[in-house]
Amino acid sequence: MRRGIHPQDGLALLVGIYAFLSPIWTPTVGKATATMIVLGIITALAALTEIVKPDLMATEGLLVVLGVLFFIAPWVLTFRAEVMPMAWTAWVVGVVTFLIGASDLQVTRRVHHKAVATH
Repeated sequence: MRRGIHPQDGLALLVGIYAFLSPIWTPTVGKATATMIVLGIITALAALTEIVKPDLMATEGLLVVLGVLFFIAPWVLTFRAEVMPMAWTAWVVGVVTFLIGASDLQVTRRVHHKAVATH
């Protein structure tokens, strides 16, 4: 069952790249920098996997999990006050990534449900 490429997969790639590169223009230090780079790379790779192999079920919920990780990172890793702009970046990227992942899951469920119903 090939479900095809969805626009949200490309958006997830852009969000991952944005998060990865955000330490260039956003004040940050230490843990905040590493967190945004690592989570950004993982998000971009997950999105790229979705684009290249859209029927691979292993990545379906990964964007949702990454969105949650982005969102909770400023509290869990205690971003310091001087990196508050990076905390805001993490929160916005987290919400967007979560919504993209949830949308992708909904599309996949609908396609899978239709495929099962026609058999």
